[in-house]
Amino acid sequence: MRINTFNYTNFSPEELYQHLPNRSIICIDMRCFYASCMAMLHNLNPMEVPIAVVGNFEQKGSIVLAASPPMKKRFGIKTGSRLYEIPKHPDIKLFEPKMEFFVQMSMEITNLINQFVPKEAIHVYSIDESFVDLTGTEKLWGPPEKTAKYIQERIYSQFQIPSAVGMGPNMLMAKLALDLEAKKTEFAQWTYEDVPKKLWPVAPLSEMWGIGRRTERTLNNMGIFKVGDLAQTDLQLLEKRFGILGNQLYYHAWGIDLSPLGAPLAEGQISFGKGQVLMRDYRTRSEILTVILEMCEDVARRAREAYQVGRTVSLGVNYSKDAFGGGFYRSRTIDEPTNDTMKIYEVCKELLDEFYAERPVRQLAISLSKLETERSMQLSFFDQQKWKRRKLGAVMDALRSKIGSTAVLRAVSYTEAGTALERAQLLGGHKK
Repeated sequence: MRINTFNYTNFSPEELYQHLPNRSIICIDMRCFYASCMAMLHNLNPMEVPIAVVGNFEQKGSIVLAASPPMKKRFGIKTGSRLYEIPKHPDIKLFEPKMEFFVQMSMEITNLINQFVPKEAIHVYSIDESFVDLTGTEKLWGPPEKTAKYIQERIYSQFQIPSAVGMGPNMLMAKLALDLEAKKTEFAQWTYEDVPKKLWPVAPLSEMWGIGRRTERTLNNMGIFKVGDLAQTDLQLLEKRFGILGNQLYYHAWGIDLSPLGAPLAEGQISFGKGQVLMRDYRTRSEILTVILEMCEDVARRAREAYQVGRTVSLGVNYSKDAFGGGFYRSRTIDEPTNDTMKIYEVCKELLDEFYAERPVRQLAISLSKLETERSMQLSFFDQQKWKRRKLGAVMDALRSKIGSTAVLRAVSYTEAGTALERAQLLGGHKK
């Protein structure tokens, strides 16, 4: 959140509303995007036919990536369900993903929106969701709410893909209008006056965009269960507990956000992370470390390309459902910031040694946070190889960017436990 044009701390949230710009931002979401794309290819209606897009037919535990409304309503199958949960029924249509086609469709939809606004007024948030600033288009297209609905109609008539649109005075309100209302009604417009009656009753807190499960648990332990509770909590208490995130949580509970279009709501890259669902249970420490090393390479590469270094390394491990689930997520802060693959790997190795319960693993996550510019990285008298390792990392990154992600791989990637070769054949984690 960026409120830097005046000293907003002198105003209560209600008073602040009078000073905030009132833009016409829409957040447009392609409903059941993957399923709708496949329906279009096969001349089906995703609003009438039960359709599921499944990651891989060859794996019974493969995840459902998208399900049409009839699939959810009639058979209880939704995004995140497993292939083996889908009943055998003649009405059900199953498809594997065509990621290159999905990406192309997303680009074509963006090109259509570009007919109404300039490119700088469009922020592609994900493959199926975009923010669009309609402020100032009134003389060309009429009232923004009518323009938003017309864009919806054009997308459907041209691509047969239904959409939902949330509209608000800023990115946050547009997204909340989409998630909390428009996905049921196709279109919803929220104003600051709507905050008490539409936003504050929302519970659990994780239903609100930007609040994850861990933050929700912490807030619950503070006696905060609804967004309205959060809005009435003392700001200084939230800032003391959460730092800058507490400031963001407080103002977001009032619907206040001044992020420029295209910027994340909490400005600035706060971490580099990677998560991976494994295709089978990994049962030994050596297998798990193989994938961890591959993931550390990816995280470190992204940090190097952004000329960033980080002090805090986090490792998340989820155990297999066959082992009754569970897992851990732990972090460790090091004295000297780094973007060296092996430095990050050594910290992850320490965390695994300390918290791993010797159970089959099905999901891993790694992140590098507490970032600062690489210029702050100091050479050391005690580690004279640091600069050589940095230059070596840059050469490996350049080769991968030019030739492909498999141009240079560590030997572990060629073992049975390695996943880098297989994932290189995927787009967005799925078949091209």
